[in-house]
Amino acid sequence: MNNNNNDFQLKSRRDFLFTGSLMTLGILFSRNSVWGNSFKEYFNSKPNSKFHGVQIGVITYSYRSMPGRINQLLQYCIDSNISAIELMGDAVEEFAGKPINTINTNNAQLTREQRAQMMAPYLKQVADWRANVSMDKFKQVRKMFNKAGIEIYAFKPDALGAKNTDEEIDYALNAAKTLGATSVTVELPNDIAQSKRLGEFGEKHKIFIGYHAHLQATDTAWDVALSQSSFNSINLDCGHYIAAGGNNTRESLLAFIEAKHDRITSMHIKDRRNKINGSKNVVWGEGDTPIKEILTLLKNKKYKIPATIELEYDIPSGSDAVQETKKCVEYAKKILDA
Repeated sequence: MNNNNNDFQLKSRRDFLFTGSLMTLGILFSRNSVWGNSFKEYFNSKPNSKFHGVQIGVITYSYRSMPGRINQLLQYCIDSNISAIELMGDAVEEFAGKPINTINTNNAQLTREQRAQMMAPYLKQVADWRANVSMDKFKQVRKMFNKAGIEIYAFKPDALGAKNTDEEIDYALNAAKTLGATSVTVELPNDIAQSKRLGEFGEKHKIFIGYHAHLQATDTAWDVALSQSSFNSINLDCGHYIAAGGNNTRESLLAFIEAKHDRITSMHIKDRRNKINGSKNVVWGEGDTPIKEILTLLKNKKYKIPATIELEYDIPSGSDAVQETKKCVEYAKKILDA
């Protein structure tokens, strides 16, 4: 009898402790509990760089100083609190099995023509690979990023040049769609036949071709391309525009964004000094790019243009690209919260 009674008391004590633990957890995780909200944020937290309707993103080129496999880029975005990106092509193509380049053209005595001859077989191999590669790995990458709370809004593959085959361009736009991107980005070509060609592919695939300009940026630089196709668009680099100088001013940049907002599919945000001040890339807030005014314009006008961080200033000693990108996100958030 005594043994049975002891067993009963032990069982009752265990039941009491178990029930009490459940009740405590219920209180902690209840919807109206401060602790519950904290735990939910901890376990369900995802990056969020969209502030007051303005999507702050990053081009993964910003992490070029760090190891660049696709899973590493994903972690950098999470650590930077980035929820949308322009994805460079190298990492995803490597993940999908792009042939490895084993040709060494670093010999300073080689001419440009000799380098081109040496590279020709490899470029043919890559073109053949692109023409036949499955989209399964690209689907996997999209799933990885989306699961982490990160959207891929633009794709920048090295497959949209005048020397790339039609099959490579088809591949690039198919890959962009598979990744979830609405545009690809490419340097604004000098040859108007190339922008016409790409615009026709954009129309075929219903993917925008966002043309990126450097110091050749002017208010009319994109006019021909835009006239050739409704799928030709602008990837506006605000820092390069300011650094070009001449008629390019803070005021003209803001006016250009207002005038062309419906043709700008994405923009790059960096702080550069203007031409008079040396055109140098600098830490945000130290240059002549009107970052505050640009972001405020996007917010007030409700323009759905991703503002892409492109980290090009010298990374300070003791920091890295992730920390600096995160600082840029926080800089933008402070502006947009005001």
